[in-house]
Amino acid sequence: MQTLPSGYSSQPVTLDDVPRITQFGNADARRFTGRDVMSEERMEIKLSAPNMNLVDSARLILDPGGSPAAAGLVFHRDPHVTIHAWGLVGEEHRKLGLGRWIHDWILKRSQTAIERAPTGARVVIRQHTFDGDTTAEAFLGNAGYTRTRNYWRMAIELDTAPPPPEWPTEFNVATVDPERDLEAIVHASRDAFQDHYGMVFGSFEAEVERTRRWIEQDPNFDPLLQFLVRAGDEIAGFCFCASNEAGDDTIGYVQALGVRPAWRRRGLGRALLFRAFGEFHHRGKARAVLHVDAESLTGANRLYETVGMRVAELTHEYELELRPGADLTMKPASG
Repeated sequence: MQTLPSGYSSQPVTLDDVPRITQFGNADARRFTGRDVMSEERMEIKLSAPNMNLVDSARLILDPGGSPAAAGLVFHRDPHVTIHAWGLVGEEHRKLGLGRWIHDWILKRSQTAIERAPTGARVVIRQHTFDGDTTAEAFLGNAGYTRTRNYWRMAIELDTAPPPPEWPTEFNVATVDPERDLEAIVHASRDAFQDHYGMVFGSFEAEVERTRRWIEQDPNFDPLLQFLVRAGDEIAGFCFCASNEAGDDTIGYVQALGVRPAWRRRGLGRALLFRAFGEFHHRGKARAVLHVDAESLTGANRLYETVGMRVAELTHEYELELRPGADLTMKPASG
């Protein structure tokens, strides 16, 4: 790795750094979105995840005055074929070589994923940029990344009550019972998201534990904002929500919406959205938002448009292949 500029230093991230790394990331995000994109609570959950070893997975570069100048994070989990990375250089610290230093660090830390991935499997790094961040886009392009996907942040105003949901007679809707529904939620989400772009599943047991951690430790988890649609004893669809987005309490956030393939095209997704919107409106939220693949293989983006949601922001995904091989992730069908 190249040497840092005089007076700059690097250090591992600790949980004590959560406030300043969150502020650092949000300051950059506001340049392109006009808003914060991460709360301290969410950052702490991310950095304290069981698969995160902060010594190896997070880095801060400090300027001569001891303030953050650049940061890097690396996430990967079973089966370790997709490495999610975040590299950021503060605007006033660009053109000093910090971006290259952070990216070299990301590449070095990514070797552990290659070592743990299944033999013969393709391994990639993915990073995201805000639309309009031409400096980051140029850097990633020069580093060998290819733009592979676009994602929308969609929003709907809730100044009036949304239409009531219309449920087919054979279905019933209820909120989540954390004790009873844990494993059933994981089965349902794996089934619903199996045909989503880039999806790859690790062990069922690990996913159950991640879901348990979400229920037990996420300060935004509210069982009354988690909706399940059942067909008899089976979960046919779900809508998991949070009462804020990045700490903004005027917004209700739809974290995940899914309908299992056997029960699609019956209006469940639309009804679940209206159920969530109705609860948000009841709680006095000004708007509801979600994020979606702009080229969704299941047509989710078109569903959101039909209920009145509109594109508010655009982000781009960039991918760098570290090892060629069999692609274990979901991709669009050819032809």
